[in-house]
Order: sequence, then structure tokens, then C-alpha cells
Amino acid sequence: MQAESVLCNSRMVTAKVWALKKHFDGFPKASDFELKTIELPSLKDGQLLLESVFLSVDPYMRPYSQRDMKEGDIMIGSQVARIVESKNPAFTVGAFVVAKGGWRTHFISDGKELLLLPSDWPESLPKSVALGTVGMPGLTAYFGLLEVCKMKPGETVLVNAAAGAVGSVAGQIAKIGGCKVVGCAGSDDKVAYLKSLGFDEAFNYKTVASLDEALRKASPDGYDCFFDNVGGEFSSVAIHQMKTFGRIVVCGAISQYNNTVPQKGAFVQFPMIFKQLRMEGFLVSSWYNRREEALKALLKWVVEGKLKFHEHVTEGFENMPMAFIGLFKGENLGKAVVKV
Repeated sequence: MQAESVLCNSRMVTAKVWALKKHFDGFPKASDFELKTIELPSLKDGQLLLESVFLSVDPYMRPYSQRDMKEGDIMIGSQVARIVESKNPAFTVGAFVVAKGGWRTHFISDGKELLLLPSDWPESLPKSVALGTVGMPGLTAYFGLLEVCKMKPGETVLVNAAAGAVGSVAGQIAKIGGCKVVGCAGSDDKVAYLKSLGFDEAFNYKTVASLDEALRKASPDGYDCFFDNVGGEFSSVAIHQMKTFGRIVVCGAISQYNNTVPQKGAFVQFPMIFKQLRMEGFLVSSWYNRREEALKALLKWVVEGKLKFHEHVTEGFENMPMAFIGLFKGENLGKAVVKV
């Protein structure tokens, strides 16, 4: 990390950070971000200094930045970081953690929000996977399917944005659980990737003549569970393909995040009533009291080869905005991460 100076002996740490210069108006732009250099103070007892190694970019940052951030704030987000100095006995120098430090090259923590990488993390497994398949997106898929949707063996599961960080894991967990899985994505390459992961059916929603017909062809009997990452028009069409007593897990609505004028959605009451459907929105943070259990299961499946992953890696901290904007252009296959 040549661009930054970490001089622990002289107690001076210079960090680079990305701030939200201007709230997004529609699609995020490079000019909405500002790269700043800040000097960090010396450590106090109980604190530790961390150096980001991999940073995550995720769609949730778009709506959350609008809701929770002021212009000038450092962008929110998580990273895998290495401890470079510690005055906290619970954390040793050289250890790796998952942190919520925002878009920063270096930061100071009191240790309370840090999650040490599991001691049995394989040497051959990139540590960046702790931001994806064995991290927040994996947890989202795990609890969304197993607890919110309560999928059962033999059922048919529909996943949209299926080649993304959450969708690709959701589809594979459904296959591990003995379900038929239908996925859709926005390019032929992504469809081929879904097939390689074991999806039973997959299609490119951008090239089909009719979404309704494509869904019907993929599963003529309909769908028991719909893991919805997209919202908008896709969801309005898919709800009519649900089986009686079907369950819809509302995980995200990426099709609407950049809208300047709210979309007028379809009326869902008729299919909800006559098919006796259950639709539930959820935040993965509500399940963090069971995080350890889920991470163990996800890591075990990865090690066993049952759960495959793909990472879209952008090199260089200076390219954080570009990597983030690329999410909304559909550039990423699997989890998007930035390597510092």
C-alpha cells in the first residue's frame, strides 16, 4: 500500500477516505464522491489500527446513503482489514477481521464491531470471500431462504439478479436443500454462469420476448418460493406465477434504487388473496444473533465444493466509485470487491 504512510513509531497515520460529496440524483456519478486524506490520532488504550485489504461495494449503499448519510460523510461499507497496531488485548497484530469501517484505507476501532475471520479459514480461500459468500451476502441468502421463505425439498425456487452476490448463493443453497431452481440474469454470460452453478433453468430477462412466458416455460407449475432482489416490473409479473401458499422473500429492489420519480407498481392484492401468498421483507442484520451458525455452514459448503463463488475484483482504492457505479450497470458477476 504505497500511497499511504503508516508510521506507527512516529504515531502518524495518514489515511485515504472516500466521502459522499453530493447525494445521488438518479444514477450515481463519479462527481458525487470526493477523495480525501486525513490524519488519524494516536491509539488510546483499548483501540487498534486497521488497514483495509479488501473493500465491499454493495447495492444497499445506494438507498442507505440517501437515508442515513449527510453530504461530506465517509461512505458506508465493510472491509476485510489487517490489524497493524493494537492496544486491545483481544486483538493481535497481523490478524484479519471483517469490519464496518466505511470507504477508508486505514481506521481506528475499539474492537466492538469487529468480527475475526474463523480460525479454520483455509489458506487457499481468498479472505475477500468473507465479504461475499461467507459474509453478509451469504448470510442474506441463508436466512432469507431457510428462515423467511422456509423452503422445503422438492419445491421450486425463483431467484432474480441470480448472478449477483446474494442471488448466486441463494440459488445454490436452494439446490443444496433439494429444490428446483430457476434463475434470471441480464446477460448470456451470466446465464451460462448460473447453469455452471447447477441452476435447473436460467434465462436472460433482457432478451426474452415476454417475461411472463419465460417464467411459465421455466416452471409450468409455478413457484413455491420467490427470492426477490429486483422489485419493480419483474416482481409485478412474477407474483402471478406463484403457486397457492407461495412465499415471496423481499430482499432488495435494485430496479428502483436510482429512480428520481417513484414507480407506480401493480396492484398485488388479487394474487395475494386468491393464492393465499405470504410476502415478507427482511434485513439480514435481524438475524445476526445466529451469524456464527450460518457462517460455519457456508464455510463448510464452500470447503466441500457444494457452494461455488465468483468475485468481480477491482484493483485500487482510487477506483471505489467506479466499482460501485458498475453494480448498477450490471458489470459484476458474483461479489464485487475492491482490492486496495
